[in-house]
Amino acid sequence: MFRTALRNVLAHKARLLMTAFAVVLGVTFISGSLVHGDSLKQAAVDRATAGYDRVSLNVAPDTVPGAPPATLDSGTAATLAGLPGVDAAAGRVSGFAAVADREGRPLGTGEFRRGGNFAPNPRGSDPAYVFTRGSGPTGNGTIALDEASAAKAGYRIGDTVRVGTNTGAGSYRLTGVFRTDGSKLTPGGTLTLFGNAAAQQLFLRPGQYTNIEITAVPGTDMSRLGDRVDQVLPKNTSAVTGAQLARLQANLASSDSDTMSQIMVGFAAVALFVAAFLISNTFTMLVSRRTRELALLRAVGATRQQVRRILLTESFLVGVLASVAGLAAGTGVAALLQTLFAAADAPAAPLVLTPATVLVSMLVGTALPVVAAWLPVRRAMAVPPVAALGTAEHTAPARAGSLRSRTGAALVLVGVAAVLYGALAAGRDARTVIGLGAALALIGAIGLIPLLSRPFVALLRPLLLKLGPVHGDLAARNTVRDPRRTGATAAALAIALALASGLSVLGASATQYLERATTDALTADYVVKAPAGGQRMTPATAEPLKRLPGATYSPLNQSTSYELGGSPSVLTGVDPTVIGRLLRYDVVEGTLASLAEGKIAVADFKAAATGWKVGQSLPLVRDGKRGSVTVGAVYRADEQSDLTPSITAPDSLVARYDSNPSTHAILVATDGGPGGAARADVTRALGDNPALAVLDKESIAAEDTSGIGDQLNVFHALLSMALVIAALGVANTLAMSVVERGKEIGTLRAIGLDRAGVGRMIRLEALLVGALGAAVGTVLGVFLGWALGRTLQENVVGYTLVLPWGRLALGVLLALAGALLASLWPARRAARVDIPAATAAQ
Repeated sequence: MFRTALRNVLAHKARLLMTAFAVVLGVTFISGSLVHGDSLKQAAVDRATAGYDRVSLNVAPDTVPGAPPATLDSGTAATLAGLPGVDAAAGRVSGFAAVADREGRPLGTGEFRRGGNFAPNPRGSDPAYVFTRGSGPTGNGTIALDEASAAKAGYRIGDTVRVGTNTGAGSYRLTGVFRTDGSKLTPGGTLTLFGNAAAQQLFLRPGQYTNIEITAVPGTDMSRLGDRVDQVLPKNTSAVTGAQLARLQANLASSDSDTMSQIMVGFAAVALFVAAFLISNTFTMLVSRRTRELALLRAVGATRQQVRRILLTESFLVGVLASVAGLAAGTGVAALLQTLFAAADAPAAPLVLTPATVLVSMLVGTALPVVAAWLPVRRAMAVPPVAALGTAEHTAPARAGSLRSRTGAALVLVGVAAVLYGALAAGRDARTVIGLGAALALIGAIGLIPLLSRPFVALLRPLLLKLGPVHGDLAARNTVRDPRRTGATAAALAIALALASGLSVLGASATQYLERATTDALTADYVVKAPAGGQRMTPATAEPLKRLPGATYSPLNQSTSYELGGSPSVLTGVDPTVIGRLLRYDVVEGTLASLAEGKIAVADFKAAATGWKVGQSLPLVRDGKRGSVTVGAVYRADEQSDLTPSITAPDSLVARYDSNPSTHAILVATDGGPGGAARADVTRALGDNPALAVLDKESIAAEDTSGIGDQLNVFHALLSMALVIAALGVANTLAMSVVERGKEIGTLRAIGLDRAGVGRMIRLEALLVGALGAAVGTVLGVFLGWALGRTLQENVVGYTLVLPWGRLALGVLLALAGALLASLWPARRAARVDIPAATAAQ
């Protein structure tokens, strides 16, 4: 049986090529995802743990939830440095520091812009940093920069560099450029070193350290050294080894790199699912072409089980060979991805090919063809040998009453009902219900596509006849000749388009919502903000704007820990005389002018949750201070808005209860309106501080929505693999259809249809299949996008469905273009059919 199967594979290698190629692509995707994920994880772990081998013990204050970070003093560092077995005890200081390039723009990303201290040992060097140019900073006006940041900005030794910290901005002379390890510098971030005293002044207090790194004398017993260190440590302070820190960082790095790998594997599974349709179609056509051959095997004594074993062995052999090729190709793709990511400052490391990756890739690639071929083989075995020996081709056209159609219709109805229930009434379990319903609807739609092929082609038939009366008519007839085959080919396209369309709908709706939530209420020209993990702004940050001619501004001073009317609340203090010019308040009751009278204005969602009403006096308590305040206005607001407060209060009220509120943002309007000169004036008035971002409406919208666009682009790129496999399915179906219809095509040529006409007929068939898949996929995708978005509306006020017509049209055009490109080779082959040989064939 195995020899027979191997001989059949070699005899039909051309027809099996597309199937093998689909498996290769699918295995390439999944193995590449696994190899890249494992390599990225290992690279992240290596980078995150690098440098801890030079740390014998790390001493740091214990973290107390809700309390400000504690510090260690220089006396503790001196005591630790004097212990037996200690070579050096380097006090470390860490904080936020933003470095500006020559144009004043901050380098790196917000939370990874870090500053630290240069802590030389008795030999004058700091083992954490290797200087490639110059030397470490010593005086108050000097700094050193990491090599990547200095190169990106084009800084040289002796240049003046603008640096912003939590205490303001200053200009420093660059004395050195260094390299360091991942424990100090995050990829894509910046690291600025200051002198020890300057760093303490900027980030902590004089004589204070964030932590102390102990380096032991070689040969020291670490257990005894740990005991000696523990005896002199202050209360609530701990010492851990560098190896322990490395393990902790390794765990964090591993979890951070898992998410993208899981996403890629998920899309690889989609590509493999699409490939299953191509494989099933191929084996259906192959088995149909070999009906007489299989019947002869049965007639000469082979049992059904033996014939079934031969066919499944063929699919197994195809899977094994394609899996090996796919695994090799996937490793190459992972290597390419590593190179691209390394160029973008991501961790770089050698490829990691684990036994688990090899096993999973081989199992998936081998099992997929066997499973996909099982149904065609089972259907072929149901045909009696005597009937199969006849010349008629046995097909089972789709019928409305067939089991497949009934099952598909039932699944669609149940799936749609589940999606509607999840979207309208399922509450917390809505996404789970919608996910299950979507899966059922998708599977059911796949079963119904063969049934839809006839009415869909009938709908497009008038257009086809206008394009070419003869060619269009022939293409329409050929497309519905075998609805199951047409449906399976179109289903692969439909799956890819459904996912892409659903993501596009969700992305467009979320983007519009975020743009509206962040900028609709903004009437100011600019918003001044500090990046995440960066400078903490205070009311004093805005004081320099008083000296800017023609500027109107108000800080949004957030003050927490209030008990207002028995409800935990956050008050946002504003300048009541100008806030109406800077922020649009849609007042539904009362008046915003009441802020100037010492009253508060409350967002409608807060008022609804607490039952507060205009004119109501509320008791107010914060940190032992007591008082009362009156509600003067209620306004409509989006609970997710980054600018519109839940409770707006006059800044004088906030100042009575909180002497040091945190300024969330500063709203600024200028007499001349937004523009390059005005923006430069605001930036200059704030001290040219790279730690502060001056944003206009467009910048805010771009900042808030860029992540969605980037993720959509990644997801669409990953889905493109499924679209390629679906296009291969179109090519494979048409190519094998041309072989089956060789005599028919030869006859058409003999009665006058020229080569161009034959090619046009095949291309129109491909476009019909592509249009069917694109139509079903787009409708399903829009439906799923609406349903998933509907679950967000309860928690996200103002979220509405947006149909991105451009992206949806682009998806349809790509599907049609893919189908058209896939038809070129089958059309060329059909046009070159040998007329005498084809018409003479039995």
